[in-house]
Amino acid sequence: MKNKVENYILSAWAAAFTAVLGSLFFSEILNYVPCDLCWVQRIFMYPLAVILAVAFVKKDAGAVKYALPLSIIGGGVSLYHFLIQKVPAMSEQGTACGIVPCNAEYINWAGFITIPFLAFTAFTFISVLLLLTAQAAKRS
Repeated sequence: MKNKVENYILSAWAAAFTAVLGSLFFSEILNYVPCDLCWVQRIFMYPLAVILAVAFVKKDAGAVKYALPLSIIGGGVSLYHFLIQKVPAMSEQGTACGIVPCNAEYINWAGFITIPFLAFTAFTFISVLLLLTAQAAKRS
């Protein structure tokens, strides 16, 4: 059971680290200027990469109680941001978001995969893994 906990934490860290690298790729390599909601999502994702790395090294399933709220709140912001981009009734809210409007879409793969969608997917995956971690730690 302990091995399961370690694998879940490692997988959650890999997802968070990949999301951090992806956000840095979009902003630093492709020169996409992040909107205000993108910055908020980064505020929740970047610490996850650090917390989960430390949790894996220390074999500490207790880090779930610190990481899960970050992941859930970050996922909520990502979902809200995605809805601003894709729901016409909400798109007007994205125009007052700062220098870069939050309803702007730098990428739009397959008609629905945008940067907030990618972030929401990562936050959801991390949240599920953290819930599995808590469940497996409780059993062992």
